[in-house]
Amino acid sequence: MEAAADLGLVTLGGDPAGVYLGGERRWVAVCAPGGYQWRPRTGDKVLVVKAGDQREIPCLAGVRQPEIQEKEEPLEAGAVRITGGSGRMDLNAKGVVLDGKETALKGRVTVNGERLEDLVRRIAADVVSSMLG
Repeated sequence: MEAAADLGLVTLGGDPAGVYLGGERRWVAVCAPGGYQWRPRTGDKVLVVKAGDQREIPCLAGVRQPEIQEKEEPLEAGAVRITGGSGRMDLNAKGVVLDGKETALKGRVTVNGERLEDLVRRIAADVVSSMLG
């Protein structure tokens, strides 16, 4: 009987994925915690959990951590990092850090309870007022 879990190599990225486990398997489901989505890339080393009476139903359950850490700054204890494409979000003791080529905010944005538009308007008025004396 096969092991209940194994490390595999993604041969076809996406969801469903292809993974090599001593032989290639296709149409492998990708599993994640509720509310979270991810898509493995070709070449990722992944944890494969096998379900079913004969462990015939594989599911990709996550990417091996060293693969992530080699390419990025070290993550401090207790922190969480979410990466995808060229973007990254770190949740740590200092707060939230967003890093990427572009950050798009949708909906109402506030800074310390003040709407961003009102904050910008107030700062602009203060600058103009100080310039005019």
